Formats: sequence, structure tokens, C-alpha cells
Amino acid sequence: MNALGIGTPAAGVTVIQLTTGALYYTHYMLTGKANGNHTITVSALIKSNFTHAAALGLQSCPSSSACNTSGAFSAMSTATPVTVMPPTPNGNQPVTVTAGLGILVPDNDGAGAFTGTDTVSITLTLLDENNNKIATAEIDLNSPTGETVQSAVQLTLGTATGGLTISPSNDYAANYGNVNGLGIGPGAGLTTVSVSGGTVYSTPYLINPVFAEFSSTTATVSAALTTNFAHPTILQLDDASALGGPFTQLTTTPLTITSTGADRSAITRYLGLFVSKTNGAGAFTGSDSATITFTMTVP
Repeated sequence: MNALGIGTPAAGVTVIQLTTGALYYTHYMLTGKANGNHTITVSALIKSNFTHAAALGLQSCPSSSACNTSGAFSAMSTATPVTVMPPTPNGNQPVTVTAGLGILVPDNDGAGAFTGTDTVSITLTLLDENNNKIATAEIDLNSPTGETVQSAVQLTLGTATGGLTISPSNDYAANYGNVNGLGIGPGAGLTTVSVSGGTVYSTPYLINPVFAEFSSTTATVSAALTTNFAHPTILQLDDASALGGPFTQLTTTPLTITSTGADRSAITRYLGLFVSKTNGAGAFTGSDSATITFTMTVP
């Protein structure tokens, strides 16, 4: 498991990605019975909690719910029981219901970070509401060695307000459309900046770092040109921290965008396309493309 909810969960487990973590859950069946036409309930209490309770939180969903959304689950504790099966007529017959059991893995970085295995035990208590007799059963999440938390990283790009659309696919893509060295007629989402030798078409975009279970609370993000334009004297990709620059040319040597990127905190940057106003033998008109690779490193 990891707080980003990425990767394939264990068989029989479903993961829900949350804004500050991930919920891993499974369904299980329980059967209760009492003599006579009595009403029975089932509650749950943590018997022995995770050692790293800040990194793993046990959650329960009652049988009255479909238990397929995060909102259907509630935190369990060692002090206050939660309802697993609400009052149900027994009718002198076994009653079988399906409930949900989940583990919340929140984002933890810095001093609270944890990776490794941990275990927890739960006591289920059936109560006969007519005579107050009880029966118990226990669930131990310790097979074969316990529940395992892993560190995880994810870096995505996004469209910023007022900027070009950053399209997700196998790779992200942005299209500046028709451009020229004089900056005439920029497309939607673009701002032109006149510079020596031509024009820079500038657009805001978002860099979204996400990471969990690292001792560091900050990440370094860099950008490098991995496939250049076929006409590099006419077209050049630049980076800036403001819409109007100043701009730094992107090259094959990684350029540090930030060394203080925070988990789940979007970074607004500005991607510039320099277009030369060259005339003569070096002039070029037509389509061209380039590729930038973004890299995030978390210590």
C-alpha cells in the first residue's frame, strides 16, 4: 500500500485515491445467530492497534452500506466501538451480512514517515439485544507478516488558468499553433514578449509533485530538453517563473525548477517558445516539435 494509491493492490482489495492519502478496502461476510426471535447487533473495536498508527488507520463500514466509497467508512479506535451490523431481527435463523474493512494510508513525510510492515487485531462483538448475551470473534491482519506500507512518488503536469491546454496522453502535449518572429496574432492562452532577435510566446502551466513516506518534506523538480526542434536556430524552448520572463533556455542539461517542491502543492511555471525573426538562407516556415523531460527527486 502507499498513500498515493498507485500500483495494483492485493487481490480482493480496492483502492480509492484521496486528496491527502489513499483508502484500501475489502468486503467480508459475517454470520450471527441468537436463540429465539431476538434482535442482534455487531460492533467492532481495535484490540491491538498498529504500532505506527499515524501511518496506518483502520476503518470500518457497516453492513447497511454498499461500502464502495470513502465516505462510507469511519475510523476505528481502541476505546469506542463502531457499528458493523445495525440492529437486525434474528428470527431464530442465522443472519449473514457483508461489511467493509479498510486501511487509510495518509500522506506522511518528514518525522512521521514510515515504510515497512505493521499488524493490527480487531474484536467483533455480537450482542443479543433481548438478553444482553454476547459472542465475539477476532480478525488479525498479520498474515503472513502484516500490512506493508511503501514510499511512492508521482509527478504530473496540468493546465493553468488562462494558459494553453496541457493534454495528458502517453506523454503530455501542448500546441502553440501558428507562431512568428514578430509575435503577431498569438493563439488563446499565449502572451507574447518581445526579446532580442525575435518573440517569446509564453504560457503558464502547472507542475504537480506528489510524494509520501519520505524523510524529506520537499522535492527537487528539474526540466531538460530531450528531443530538440529540427530547426533549433529558429525555435527554442524556455522556462520562466513569471509570464513576462526573464526566460532561461532549456537544454539537455537539467534546469532546476525548484528545490522546495511540497507534496500535493502545485507549482506554476511559464513555458516559453522563442521564435526567431530570421530572414534569408536560415529562414524556416512549417511545423516542428520538441520534447521536455521533467524529473522529480525526493531525498
